[in-house]
Amino acid sequence: MKVKVTVDRPIGYIHHGHRYEVNYGFVDGVIGGDGAWQDAYILDSKIDYPVESYVGNVIAVSVRDDDVETKWIVSNEKYDAEKIYDKIKFFEQFFKTHIYLIENYPADKL
Repeated sequence: MKVKVTVDRPIGYIHHGHRYEVNYGFVDGVIGGDGAWQDAYILDSKIDYPVESYVGNVIAVSVRDDDVETKWIVSNEKYDAEKIYDKIKFFEQFFKTHIYLIENYPADKL
């Protein structure tokens, strides 16, 4: 599924004392588990600088056992679950997070 992510926490953004290592934002028009727009991490090896928006495919879902939110992983590249977690652990390490590649995640849960 192709989506547009509006970035509100670009690479380098400091939140709760932690520096964002990837661009992060939301998918406008899709409500997430917390009642706000669906959150999304952007992974793209060619983009190591802040961007305002990004169009890519939902390739995985980051599910937190200890939170109501899921985070979509959006990219135009392929990553395995371990590599995805490696890139987002700067923030996800504080939660009980599991990464599910989109082909292994039920479509009705998106």
